[in-house]
Amino acid sequence: MLSLRGNYQGMTRKHSTLELEAPGGETEILLHVCCAPCSSAIVEYLLEHDIRPTLFYYNPNIFPNKEYEIRKKECLRYAQMSGLDFIDADYDHDKWLDKVRGLENEPERGARCLRCFKERLVAAAMYASEHRFRVLATTLAASRWKSLEQITEAGEYAVTYFPKLTFWAQNWRKGGLSERRNELVRLYEFYNQSYCGCEYSMKNRMENVKNVPTETYKKE
Repeated sequence: MLSLRGNYQGMTRKHSTLELEAPGGETEILLHVCCAPCSSAIVEYLLEHDIRPTLFYYNPNIFPNKEYEIRKKECLRYAQMSGLDFIDADYDHDKWLDKVRGLENEPERGARCLRCFKERLVAAAMYASEHRFRVLATTLAASRWKSLEQITEAGEYAVTYFPKLTFWAQNWRKGGLSERRNELVRLYEFYNQSYCGCEYSMKNRMENVKNVPTETYKKE
């Protein structure tokens, strides 16, 4: 597990109309990050509100390894631009496959996704507890393709093992953050993936594309 440290240089400015504070008024949190696009507006928003996140990258679901490395590299690039600490956790896709065995044919937002979220957030919660963070959040909640209810359930499940830790169940799609996300993706030219991450979501994506009428592409 690799930890890279940085110093925030004040690169952000006010964008979101969303006003709130971290649970307990904490000013330092552990933020589980899934990719740079989903992290971008959230990180910017937190810094604007004087909340410093340490970025925890643990995503063993991502397949293939080349895709994993690209997403990690982009997250690290954004962390360095923002002057934030970046925790590069271990990648063990085979272990993740064992965790979701039997759920291969579940649809997106089904039981496999919930188990995947739990696996990743339990690891994040363990790190948070070991390093005395009191609040854990995740950028998974930024994606409109994922279930907020499942992410909240997984986060709250993860912190049950660590009584001093609170999961910040926040809808990061409100207050203009989704729009700002798209702006930052264009501004920094982030790699913007076309599927969730695992081979099963990749398969579902390809099947959905095949089922789209040719006329749809012509219209676009």
